[in-house]
Amino acid sequence: MNAVSELRVMAYTADGLLDVNPSYVETLRDLGTDGRGEVLVAVDGERLLGTIMFEPWSPESEVARNADEAEIRAFAVSPEARGRGVGRDLVNALIERAREEGTTRLVLSTLPEMVSAQYVYRARGFRRVPERDWTPRPDVTLLVYELPLKE
Repeated sequence: MNAVSELRVMAYTADGLLDVNPSYVETLRDLGTDGRGEVLVAVDGERLLGTIMFEPWSPESEVARNADEAEIRAFAVSPEARGRGVGRDLVNALIERAREEGTTRLVLSTLPEMVSAQYVYRARGFRRVPERDWTPRPDVTLLVYELPLKE
């Protein structure tokens, strides 16, 4: 497992986010390894502080519906790096990357328990889109947020 995968699993585990769906560990480890999407990282010297993934629409997209949309996936900040603006900087970098690609809307799914991530998203202008919420498993409901991008 590489450093990005380790950070994702550590951050999600620290927040108890894998308790309901422990098998999501494999997804966290694999995201970005299949050539779909782009993994962005925040570092301090050689220390990895956080990561986020930009995933343009594809037929396998979870919430993106067409080629104008892209998804944010696997947002994770090391517990020791929280409160230092790492998450904000990662989200801002991803938004800029999406604009470079001509994406007109960013979308993401989040667990209701991911309060810190939702705070970062809302502070950057993302808004809830409850009509797009979805349930990948009977015991898991994911909330959807979107950010329209304008030139």
